[in-house]
Amino acid sequence: MIRKKQFSELTTHELYALLALRTEVFVVEQQCAYQEVDGKDLDAVHYWMEEGGEIVATLRILIHASPVAIGRVVTSPGHRGNGYSRQLMEAAIEDFGAEDLYLQAQTYVEPFYASFRFERTSDEYDEDGIPHVDMVRKSKA
Repeated sequence: MIRKKQFSELTTHELYALLALRTEVFVVEQQCAYQEVDGKDLDAVHYWMEEGGEIVATLRILIHASPVAIGRVVTSPGHRGNGYSRQLMEAAIEDFGAEDLYLQAQTYVEPFYASFRFERTSDEYDEDGIPHVDMVRKSKA
């Protein structure tokens, strides 16, 4: 089941688990020293999935960005391959797909985002030692 809350609705335990998962993957696993707690969570809608009471996948939507931005899409190492990120993306697009959507994709997952109609809008660039591209999904409106 997908859960979602705005920052002000998160319990301290939920917030801790979301940040711990993102740090586990984006900072530790990818060996990328950067400020994961970036202040943007305060103005975001957080989506996640749990298994056995543990948060195993998450993403956030920056709802006041223009265009609306999807970011921090991550699944824990022990739960990859179960379609969790796809389910989270589907839920986010269902909620916000009437608007243009933006994301910064690590280049190796560009085909994943393209499967949701996101199109590359930039050349490849380096962000914290990892190749990225900007992608946009235009609303059908």
